[in-house]
Amino acid sequence: MDSIVQPAATEQPSASRNRLLLTVYTAAIFVSALLLFSVQPLFTKMVLPRLGGSPAVWSVAMVFFQSLLLAGYAYAHLLMQARSRIIPVAVHLVLLVAAFATLPLGIASAYGEPPASGYAFWLLGLFVISIGLPFFALAANNPLLQAWFVRTGHPAGHDPYFLYASSNIGSFLALLSYPFLLEPIFTLHTQNRLWTGGYGLLILLIAACGVLLLRSPKLAVVDAKTEDINAPAPAFLTRLRWIFLAAVPSGLLIAVTAHISTDVAAAPLLWVLPLSLYLLTWVVVFQSRPLLPHRWMLMLQPVAIAGVVVLLAFGGEQNLLLTLGGHQLCFFVIAMACHGELARTRPAAKYLTGFYVALSFGGMVGGLFAGLVAPFSFSWIAEYPILVALAALCRPSANERLAGIVKWYWPVLAVLAVALVVPSYTTGNLSTWFEDHRVWVAGSVGVLAALLASVLNAERWKIFATVALALALIRIYPADEGRVTTVRSFFGVHKIVETPGGYFHVLMHGTTIHGAERFRNNDGTPVTGRPEPITYYHKDGGIGQAVSAIRERKGAPLKVAAIGVGSGTLACAAEPGEDWKFFEIDQSMVDAARDPKNFRYISSCLPDLKPVIGDARLTFAKEPDGAYDLIIVDAYSSDAIPIHLATEEAMKIYKNKLAPHGAVVMHVSNRHLDLETVVVGIADANDLRSWVFNEDSGRDADYIFSTDVVISAREDADVGKLAASKSWEQTEADDRVRVWTDDYSNILGALYRRLRDGE
Repeated sequence: MDSIVQPAATEQPSASRNRLLLTVYTAAIFVSALLLFSVQPLFTKMVLPRLGGSPAVWSVAMVFFQSLLLAGYAYAHLLMQARSRIIPVAVHLVLLVAAFATLPLGIASAYGEPPASGYAFWLLGLFVISIGLPFFALAANNPLLQAWFVRTGHPAGHDPYFLYASSNIGSFLALLSYPFLLEPIFTLHTQNRLWTGGYGLLILLIAACGVLLLRSPKLAVVDAKTEDINAPAPAFLTRLRWIFLAAVPSGLLIAVTAHISTDVAAAPLLWVLPLSLYLLTWVVVFQSRPLLPHRWMLMLQPVAIAGVVVLLAFGGEQNLLLTLGGHQLCFFVIAMACHGELARTRPAAKYLTGFYVALSFGGMVGGLFAGLVAPFSFSWIAEYPILVALAALCRPSANERLAGIVKWYWPVLAVLAVALVVPSYTTGNLSTWFEDHRVWVAGSVGVLAALLASVLNAERWKIFATVALALALIRIYPADEGRVTTVRSFFGVHKIVETPGGYFHVLMHGTTIHGAERFRNNDGTPVTGRPEPITYYHKDGGIGQAVSAIRERKGAPLKVAAIGVGSGTLACAAEPGEDWKFFEIDQSMVDAARDPKNFRYISSCLPDLKPVIGDARLTFAKEPDGAYDLIIVDAYSSDAIPIHLATEEAMKIYKNKLAPHGAVVMHVSNRHLDLETVVVGIADANDLRSWVFNEDSGRDADYIFSTDVVISAREDADVGKLAASKSWEQTEADDRVRVWTDDYSNILGALYRRLRDGE
């Protein structure tokens, strides 16, 4: 910063110069934000094929971006301690040019395949090496340019936080444009070139900002109104509260994203929705006159928290609108309340960069908790309810109404907690009633928290404790019937449910059943002998018919590759003398399927099974060409699809590994996306013919489900009797649907087709 001088007769900036300053600085911050938040879905999509398309890739990416954001803000804060104006401008332009020299974006060639474990840390390293420098330079722009703007002497310089809103408008538009404009229209290669060109434009804009700063009159630097020289420094506790207020919505962002993306697709479309809302909250709260006043958000926040309680108790994942809309609406209100508190307590412009360092540090803390600490600490998605409860502590202190009543609240809450929790340790009618009415029980306590805040204006710790009780009741009285065991890894949380009476063991990921096995007959006697494949793999279903037809067509033992282990059901589709090889990315899933306490398919049918661990696009590509009579692709996380296993290039790999008369079977059952069209398209692009099986079993009560299956082969004769079967429809590629490739996919189109067809 320039040395403090006394006001002199230096000419004040003209109105035209003020307009130029505002235009150039706003444009630079806007373009910087566009680049900053479009690179996240762009590069993450480039990385997805390395790690199975797991939604956890986005969570780890968010941790990386938040950490680099903190580093960029700290760099800007330190740079602005210089007393010279020239040093910050020169140093930052050199950094930007150096970062531009590393473009276009690309995965570091020296970075090898993912390890057998430690995926999160491997992925963080990949991000740092591949895009660390250009992202770091972008991260510093927002606070740095605002600090420069303060020192230009512009009349609005005394409160430059409106530029932060401009930044977040750019971020918001960047994220929304990606799934709705960039992803459906442009390939990854074209997106990369556009992004590189935008980076070059940004350097020119920032250079112009630097020139305008250097040409600003000396008087601007010491203007008391602009600098607020006498403004007191924020207290230590105030800075801690800033960090907390930033950490809670940042962690919630990752938790909500994981919650909704598990059951649809590991794709930027669903990742950017909550992140766009998150950024929109920053846009609104830092407006000079917010469209949504902060007091409104504080009134609605307890209602939103209660809404999350009800949604978690009810589930609702079968309803896409409820899953996407309900959770995100509640998240938006909670984030608005937290960020509104930050805007309300923001410091004078003199302490601007330090304020942003606190915000970014809080964002990183929240991201680390939800993205890295929680997956290693909990066997279930505990971070979501924990952060929802902590959101109650983000409220400002309050003067309680009807203090005579509220003072008795703690003993009343303790009695209520005992009355509601103790029945869970019993086996009587009361416990059963609570389990059957868990939505009403937990929801009522959640509504009590909302009333406590809205009607009594209660102190935030009382609201927190009430919300915590409501969320605990959801865990104490789970929606799953029977005994539940959870297994958590980088690739998500799997539940192994033993149904009442022990009749079935069921494997679930999110809300989707991935396999089941009957352990007791209808009369209660244990099932003995070789387990019968059920769920999607029963003999009359699409996969069962395909295996039978290819076996009959060959007239000899099959050589089969199966991508995805699940509960191990397909192990019992193998017959003696056949060679079945499984490919699986999640070792914890293999361990769970091997344990005969969970499922007996592998131990009974293929006890010597040794799956190949790793992403199938990488491991299966190493298999010899022309080796397999049948390839079964069944690798999904809940209803989320690893897109890189459903592209033209992926199908080319499958085709190369097929024996001369082999076939590829792809399991495409999905509640939200039309994948039949996608698979038929990638098969046609590889000169393969396709037949689609779509039939309702009508036997869901016995865990025998309808399946959507596509089988692709070179000739009609290769699929045997399926070519003439009424249950299988030979399907041509739809010319209106663009073929998915490693460079292009369109989740929005698949979602639209499913909604359009009403399936």
